[in-house]
Amino acid sequence: MALTVGDLLEMPHLGLEVLSGGTGLGRPVSWTHTSDLPEPWRWITGGELLMTNGLSFPKTAAEQETLLTKLDESGVAGLAIGEKMYCPRLTQRFTRRSDRLGFPVLRIRYPLPFVAISRAVAEATLVDQSSRLSRTVRIYDVLRRHIGSASPPADLVATLARELGCELHVCDRRTGDPWFPQTPSLDPDLRDAVVELSEHSTNVAAGVYGLSGAGAQPAMLTDIQRHPEAALVVIPRDGDRVDPIRLQHTATAISLALSEVQLALEHERRERAALLERLLENRIDRHAVESRLGELRLDPADAVLVAARRSDEARALTIHNALWRNDLPYLCTLREGLLYALVPDRSGFEAVLSRALGPSARIGISALLGSISRFPEAVREASWALSLASRRDIAVSGYGSEEPWLGLSNVGDAQALVDRVLAPLRAYDDQHQSNLVATLDAYLRNQRSLQLTATALCVHRQTVLYRIKRIADLTGLDLAETDAVATLWLALRAAALLDAEEPATPYL
Repeated sequence: MALTVGDLLEMPHLGLEVLSGGTGLGRPVSWTHTSDLPEPWRWITGGELLMTNGLSFPKTAAEQETLLTKLDESGVAGLAIGEKMYCPRLTQRFTRRSDRLGFPVLRIRYPLPFVAISRAVAEATLVDQSSRLSRTVRIYDVLRRHIGSASPPADLVATLARELGCELHVCDRRTGDPWFPQTPSLDPDLRDAVVELSEHSTNVAAGVYGLSGAGAQPAMLTDIQRHPEAALVVIPRDGDRVDPIRLQHTATAISLALSEVQLALEHERRERAALLERLLENRIDRHAVESRLGELRLDPADAVLVAARRSDEARALTIHNALWRNDLPYLCTLREGLLYALVPDRSGFEAVLSRALGPSARIGISALLGSISRFPEAVREASWALSLASRRDIAVSGYGSEEPWLGLSNVGDAQALVDRVLAPLRAYDDQHQSNLVATLDAYLRNQRSLQLTATALCVHRQTVLYRIKRIADLTGLDLAETDAVATLWLALRAAALLDAEEPATPYL
């Protein structure tokens, strides 16, 4: 028979006293929990006797009533408050609410240590602990059968959920998306709560944290050992509670399965990265590459090359996880801060990349590859599109889908303009170790002021004047004319667009 709050009251050596909520003395007590946190209901799983010194106990009637309501909704067995400690006066609204809910509030007489109550509960629940041990063993038996049968991870999660009698979700903490393929998604409100918790870096190791989704159904999150990027979200069935000890063992079982999956995925990522590196460096046997892509379900006729940049390289390094769980064949590699990925042009793949890389990422997508022989052009196209995304501060830019930038519709237009206008200046700079291109850029950025340009370049005003005359002679463009200024400015911006996002490959 389960231990109740009333049973604890009947233990003379504890000397507990009922303050309110006496009709709820039949509530079962599974464990004790001591907390002086402002929102203690977030750190429990249900069935605990919550003990507090009152350090963060609210003072106003409304806040006390809210605290009581939250504890009751979370399945707390009762609240025990240390006497002569720090708890403010309990208000009448608090007491009336406790009585209406049948939520027992107890006084722990000074100087009884809280550990005495914890020890009494532990000793009284020895039989229950023995039963818990046998149920815990079943969790590892489920894991053993899963490994032996090589069944998909979704089956393991579903079986563990049935064993615990609740709903389980293994999520990516950064996006809230399911970690394993073919597993259901979280309710959008709960997904957002997971992401918010991750952004605040709340650590719940060896414990749980209540999620504040908009829905009425409570949910809890616990970390998965050795996998800080993943989390286990638990949604209890109505009226039931989840055993916190068995929950931690469940998290351990999922951690082992997750390690097995990630080991295989990392091996695949490295193999595919090596193939993409060879493509980027033009070290390929075309027929061998096409054969390998066929094995990976990547058809060049229906594939695009992605170039992406973000400040957090950790997300770029784990992009293969998101592609795998969304059943997207891929090649991907990270080079000098740029992520390259070859993926099929399927509906929604842009959203998968955006969510996995985060809101600060900028993504450029080439036109359809068509064939391996067009790979160099695809690199240029993806880099061009990434440049547009960065300059326009948009998340995703597809090559050829954006409006022409300053009249330049593609890489070819931009390169032709640069070759026609700036080539003489670049050749002169290379031959004479001069800085005509940099001087032109500074001159136009400083409203064609000789003095401002000289200051910016740390040279004499006469030096700038000499260089401007040399630029006019080499290009045949008079910088006193508006048309010439516009042409030179556009050529400089096209050069910057081509050079700024240029990857370290022989193609560009």
